[in-house]
Amino acid sequence: MKIVLYPNFNKPNALPTAIKLCDKLNELDIEVFTDREYKADFSQKAFVKYGEIDEITSVCDVITAIGGDGTILKASHYASEYDKPLLGINTGHLGFMASMEIDELDNISKLKTSDYKIETRMMLDIEQVRKNTLISKYTALNDIVIAKPYSKITDFEIVTDDFVVSSIHSDGVVFSTPTGSTAYALSAGGPIVEPLMECIQLTPICPHSLSSRTMLFAADRKIELRISSNKKDDVYFSVDGRSEVKVEDGDILLVSRSLKKLRLIDIKGHSFFDAVNNKLMNPIK
Repeated sequence: MKIVLYPNFNKPNALPTAIKLCDKLNELDIEVFTDREYKADFSQKAFVKYGEIDEITSVCDVITAIGGDGTILKASHYASEYDKPLLGINTGHLGFMASMEIDELDNISKLKTSDYKIETRMMLDIEQVRKNTLISKYTALNDIVIAKPYSKITDFEIVTDDFVVSSIHSDGVVFSTPTGSTAYALSAGGPIVEPLMECIQLTPICPHSLSSRTMLFAADRKIELRISSNKKDDVYFSVDGRSEVKVEDGDILLVSRSLKKLRLIDIKGHSFFDAVNNKLMNPIK
């Protein structure tokens, strides 16, 4: 069995967690790989192997992200590209998509016995079309955010099947997957959606209206976003908090379900509901 470690050593405890995990994996006779940029960090672990992240991900059995949700999002790009299951180990703040905390590393033995569940999470594509030509295309696990800098109000028109669904006057809009419903969309007032559902969620950011609310679309809808022309202020979209892309006047943005999917490992069971209760609801115990 081969496992790729995808760590974020800017997170507290990520390095000691990764070192401890290496030892546990080695005891289980599991081959450990990581990007060669971390060679100095694992210099005392002679059994760790190195390579380019795309190369080693393509031949591994599991990719393990060590950090916070941002680390898992970055690792999901490689996991979905090569259709590899992803395990998240939280050393950050929320770690909403993580299956394990740093004091639960003994659960890693379940990888060897396949004693875990796989949750298949849908993803979204955004296509940027200019004068009937595809300019760019990106894939998101969490969300796609379209807005102007500095919270300037913009007019957005939402179209599907040539029907104008809504016109939104707001600071921006968030298209999110069920997985991303607990990220930016939640802060913008959207609902919590169970991640195994399949739908496209549209949440306005600070709408200038008392009636603008989150909308849920069928997962197979192709949604067209038109932005009112205003050359004085630039509009950008970002994908999972990265890939900031400028939208030119006249561009059309198309949002749809991606053919790619993420296979997320749930090593303890009911990780999502545990996270909702323990990390969002703060129940009285």
